[in-house]
Amino acid sequence: MIRENQRLFNLLLVSIDMSVISFSLVLAWYVRFGTNLLGFGRGIWGFDHYMMPLIFIIPSYIFLYYVLGLYSPQRTQKNILSEAVKIIEANIIGLFFITTLLFVFELTEYSRYLLAMFAIFSTIFSIIERSSVRQSLKYIRSRGHNIKYILIIGAGELGRKVSHTISQNEYMGYNIVGFLDDNLEKNSKFNGSKIIGSVGDLADVISNELVDRVIVTLSPRHYELLESIVEICEKCGVRAEIVPDYYRYMPATPHIDMIEGIPIIQIRQVPLDNIFNNFIKRLFDIVLVVPAIIIMSPLLIFTAIMVKITSPGPVIYKQERLGRNKKSFYMYKFRSMKVQDTENEIFQWTTEDDPRKTRFGSFIRRTSIDELPQFFNILKGEMSLIGPRPERPHFVGKFKEEVPKYMIKHHVRPGMTGLAQVNGYRGNTSITKRIEYDIQYVENWTLMMDIKIFFRTWGNLFRDENAY
Repeated sequence: MIRENQRLFNLLLVSIDMSVISFSLVLAWYVRFGTNLLGFGRGIWGFDHYMMPLIFIIPSYIFLYYVLGLYSPQRTQKNILSEAVKIIEANIIGLFFITTLLFVFELTEYSRYLLAMFAIFSTIFSIIERSSVRQSLKYIRSRGHNIKYILIIGAGELGRKVSHTISQNEYMGYNIVGFLDDNLEKNSKFNGSKIIGSVGDLADVISNELVDRVIVTLSPRHYELLESIVEICEKCGVRAEIVPDYYRYMPATPHIDMIEGIPIIQIRQVPLDNIFNNFIKRLFDIVLVVPAIIIMSPLLIFTAIMVKITSPGPVIYKQERLGRNKKSFYMYKFRSMKVQDTENEIFQWTTEDDPRKTRFGSFIRRTSIDELPQFFNILKGEMSLIGPRPERPHFVGKFKEEVPKYMIKHHVRPGMTGLAQVNGYRGNTSITKRIEYDIQYVENWTLMMDIKIFFRTWGNLFRDENAY
């Protein structure tokens, strides 16, 4: 029944989303061609032709909303901010997709103002819509409707934590019937909920009380009771759910894989393991890097000539780094130092007044121009525009023994810049703090995060005190 209600709710939500998307395009058309707000303008086509892209817009946007988790149960989402970020991300990807389609079909006369306003309207109205739905559900639950009644089996530390979490988050619309526990006295109270019996009373409690879900929070030594608990719940038509004692090692939204029917819970969530997310990030890299190489080609050529003129040796400096899945690759830079012995170089950090730097090398390091050849590492798929900075194998071996969770950064492609760098952790700064930001990036990646880091990098480009 719960799942059926969720399906009906999602169908309603999809219908509303489709209406909001369609209305946004119609409103954008009206503002562009039916008013003088942007100056008098006439479209080369009629209204029907400007609405034709809805054939592609609606299914693509609904698909994006689904992939980004905008149709997951409302009870599990705490605030509108997380949904708003996902809506913005979906609209950015959707706008790029529609623009690409118009270009492919050679419909280049389609109004760019109209598309821009559609993106703005659909984002604003979708956020307002989701906020309204959320507030409506909260109101309904506050009136005693759409409440789900929970029975918790096990009143130990884990059971009390579940009870406390539910009681502190009324927006979920859950009401705790009570606890069943074999080791505590009946009618004892925890977090406002009572011990109403022992585990053996489960069948009687379900028969005599309104129970929608049974949450099992037993410690591993009592797991032999699980089979009978599940059997009783299924016999009574009540859903049984288990909170494993090792939940503290699991991510907020764990991913479950299957090996021949055996469930495998991933301990650490990595959004870029998702094929769709990985494709979007790769597309983001290519779309930005290819034009950047073309636009910056005069600077690249000038820098190459100056490196050659000011110091004998190769123009491009290659250094071994460890990338995604600990695979080694050679990262490219414009050479900013005098040619030196390779064996000594791999064990040395660059310092602020490093005597190995050339005069022109100091300039290109301070302005990060020396990093530009990494555009070609990105094209080769060895790096990404945004991600944790890669390190030399010698220092990786050293840091993984000294810094907790250091190797987690290698779950994703390394980047030219990253979350740690835009927060000031570049060069000779705290490795521990840098890894904290790297892990935050790995576990919480979104396209919007990449966009923010990209613009913050430009803002910090000429005023980073740690660039030397």
